[in-house]
Amino acid sequence: MIKAPLPHNEAKRLKALRDLVILDTPPEARFDRISSFAAREFNVPIALVSLVDQDRQWFKSSFGMEDMQETPRDISFCGHAVAMARTLVVPDALKDPRFADNPMVVGQPYIRFYAGALLRLPYGQVVGTLCIMDRRPRDFDRLDEAILGGLRDLVVEELFRREEAVS
Repeated sequence: MIKAPLPHNEAKRLKALRDLVILDTPPEARFDRISSFAAREFNVPIALVSLVDQDRQWFKSSFGMEDMQETPRDISFCGHAVAMARTLVVPDALKDPRFADNPMVVGQPYIRFYAGALLRLPYGQVVGTLCIMDRRPRDFDRLDEAILGGLRDLVVEELFRREEAVS
């Protein structure tokens, strides 16, 4: 397993995440509707709104992994996406050296496929992903990426609306 590098703007990214005042808040239907729709649209068992904190990824919304609120950042797929600053697609995690021996690949929930679209706030900071996962390898084409990106945009709008309400 290869641990994700930190983004060059990690301090600003973490500040933007904390300024949202959303970490460790209760589930909200508006985010759950989006993750549920993503799971159905892509016919996958898992869809998450994942926020990447300093040492963990925390799930604002979780479809298919409701028993898990967070995971360590160093085993997260989303940490890699945030560091890359672009959509991350892993067609088969067992064939990717970054993830082949990851505990979430070789154990529960047995992730084989991952696609994560970045949650980039209007002022540029990436705070996490809207991601989908499957227990089998998959292909992911440009249309799939566009659909996931559209759903991601809905999540970002909700994050920004929430930030405006808190401010």
